[in-house]
Amino acid sequence: MKTDISVRIVFFTVALASIAILFMIMVFLFMEGLPIFKRVTLFEFMFGKYWYPTSSPPDFGIFPLILASIAVTLVSAMISVPLGVMTAIYLAELAHKRVAEIIKPIVELLAALPSVVIGFFGMVVVAPFLQNAFGVSTGLNLFNAALMLSFMSVPTICSLSEDAIYSVPTALKEGSLALGATHWETLLRVILPASISGISMAIILGMSRAIGETMVVLMVAGGAAMIPTSLMDPVRPMPASIAAEMAEASFRGDHYHALFATGIVLFLFTLMFNIVADQIAHKYRQTGEASL
Repeated sequence: MKTDISVRIVFFTVALASIAILFMIMVFLFMEGLPIFKRVTLFEFMFGKYWYPTSSPPDFGIFPLILASIAVTLVSAMISVPLGVMTAIYLAELAHKRVAEIIKPIVELLAALPSVVIGFFGMVVVAPFLQNAFGVSTGLNLFNAALMLSFMSVPTICSLSEDAIYSVPTALKEGSLALGATHWETLLRVILPASISGISMAIILGMSRAIGETMVVLMVAGGAAMIPTSLMDPVRPMPASIAAEMAEASFRGDHYHALFATGIVLFLFTLMFNIVADQIAHKYRQTGEASL
């Protein structure tokens, strides 16, 4: 009994420490970011079209940075989600066991690659290819960044989705087949609905990594703080702007506070994404349970 209480206290302390650390980081972020709104209004900061923090007078509009982050994340999701989920379905239900044992470690190996290596690959290999294939002025653009982020998200989505599919009870599959359903009908009407909650969480975790990724977008997005009009435009997402400019900003100057305020927007953006995604996952969980 005493051991159970001690273990409970230890785990509670660790959980409380994690929450306290997150709270302190959030407090520090707001303390350093809010002073910029003495210089500009919230509307000018959020919807200003020009980001020239070192000009005279400076412009602190992060609207192009917000649009760049949203565009890169959405395009990355359009690539990585179908690729990751379909690969997971193939490995879990369609591939021969020996083939799956070969392909799965290769896919998961992508997760072990440092982001700087993926960014270097995008700069050296993908950027010249895009520039020559599409005749654009630079291969460092929105599409290149989204493509590299999808490479980083696919292993997470694939691995966790495969685990969710494997966790479906064998009795459900055998019951469906015993009632005369084909393998494809069982896959679409039984296995996927039963594992949709786990697949949704896999997508959430994969895209959460893409939203806050810094090094890749810093290296291959192009670094232009402009509103994108096509996939081949260079862009500057919020994480890239913070990473590139923080070392040059004077301590607790306007530029410094503006970068922290950008971090606040990125934090709220990520928080909102996770809340919405969690609600969607909860809805799919209820739908999957109802269909079974």
